[in-house]
Amino acid sequence: MMTRRHFLTASAAGGLAFASAPITRAQAYPSRPITMVVPYPAGGLADAVARVLAEQIRGSLGQPIIIENVSGADGSIGTGRVARAKPDGYTIELGSISTHMLNGAFYSLPYDVVNDFAPISPLATLPYVLFGRKTMPVKDLTELIAWLKANPNKASAGLTSSFLRLATAFFQKETGTQFTLVPYRGSAPAIQDLVAGQIDMSFDTPVQLPLMRAGSIKAYATTSDARSALAPDIPTFGEMGLPAFSYLPWYALFAPKGTPKEIIDRLNAAVVQALADPAARSRLANLGVEIFPRERQTPEALGALVKADAEKWWPLIKEFGIKAE
Repeated sequence: MMTRRHFLTASAAGGLAFASAPITRAQAYPSRPITMVVPYPAGGLADAVARVLAEQIRGSLGQPIIIENVSGADGSIGTGRVARAKPDGYTIELGSISTHMLNGAFYSLPYDVVNDFAPISPLATLPYVLFGRKTMPVKDLTELIAWLKANPNKASAGLTSSFLRLATAFFQKETGTQFTLVPYRGSAPAIQDLVAGQIDMSFDTPVQLPLMRAGSIKAYATTSDARSALAPDIPTFGEMGLPAFSYLPWYALFAPKGTPKEIIDRLNAAVVQALADPAARSRLANLGVEIFPRERQTPEALGALVKADAEKWWPLIKEFGIKAE
């Protein structure tokens, strides 16, 4: 027969066990595989970045990271799935400036790209380079702008995405130039036509630098804040007198809104550790992306980045009347 003292002791022990249950659950995270949604097709740059990251954070989290490619509508389909997911840390997303900023202006979405996600960490930036055909009669950006002004609407520029349509329109505005915009389904056919001299210019990533080094195309400037380690001989737009044209498309990691802070912190710590690994840094550099500085690898920095980019680009999208391709 249980005495009153035994009953109180048992009740207190049970209460302590109950009270500690949420802490135990939080400390046990993750206890099963995590799904990382990539809202783009397999084989692309976003997918490659995700797989480098997943391989690294698997070690520190102690659970497999399952990559799930959910593409369509400029990434908004996969992003929408994450917005609707249970905020328990088992569904995260490798998002981008397109999925978590531009799409908010391009589409009528059932979720808020700024407020319906919990930022985990910025990952890497992707500088763009303005390339030109090798027979262009100019040697640098200053001469190119002067040539474009002297020959309005005689040049042509390839467009390979909605974001680059925006960037190219912004370039026209900042330089007071006009030229024909030629849409392409992807980077490969645009660069093929640039090499062949069918178009005069095109923004693309550092992945095209080997063509420049081979003399097949020219490079005028990069959109990064500082010269790229991959191409230190290419000046920035800021150096060439266009500081407003310094912008860096980015990749980052997000969770659904409402994911507990302790889980966000756990994921962030795993990301920071992954991005410090020399092998991972080398693989990402080979992809042409640049890792965010350590001091910016925080949820707060990512949240501020998304809001700042929305404030910069959304009014321009409206001004230029740009629609999703």
